[in-house]
Amino acid sequence: MFFPASEAFPELHILPHNSKSMTDLPKVLTSEATVRFQDCDPYGHLYNAKYIDYFMNAREDQLIKYYDLDIYKISEETGLGWVVAQNQIAYFEPARLMERVEISSKIVHYTPSVITVEFLMSRRDRPLIKAVMWTAFVHYDLRSRSAARHNGDYMQLYEQAHVPIAEQRFEDRVKALRESRMQ
Repeated sequence: MFFPASEAFPELHILPHNSKSMTDLPKVLTSEATVRFQDCDPYGHLYNAKYIDYFMNAREDQLIKYYDLDIYKISEETGLGWVVAQNQIAYFEPARLMERVEISSKIVHYTPSVITVEFLMSRRDRPLIKAVMWTAFVHYDLRSRSAARHNGDYMQLYEQAHVPIAEQRFEDRVKALRESRMQ
């Protein structure tokens, strides 16, 4: 389904004509990565700060692959983008040098101006979670340097892509994920 251009941003099209319908869009986006030497400490573990890079790079690629949504092109054309307001991360086990990992992302909360994305990293051949991160992205007007409200097209996308979870606080989510690892 193609999103018609909004009146406020006539050049903005979220999905192309040949895309799936809104109800067919995947809610959990996945991709793979290899943990690289330059990103590891002397023990062969992925540096804690590098998890953020791996998660963000994966999300950028996933948005293009699954939704044909290029956030950089959108910001160039409209002056609107998203900035990180907060990251919360918890580590369960280290990602290791040259290990293939799967990174998933999904929208777990959204408001008219903020989306919260949950990232999970796990070993590709095992479902055990290595790390979880919640990132709050604020919709941002680069011209006025202030928060902006998502238009109706984005709100419709978020409604369709939203994956409700029981936990509303990050600490509770970490606890639930740790408990599920033990089962």
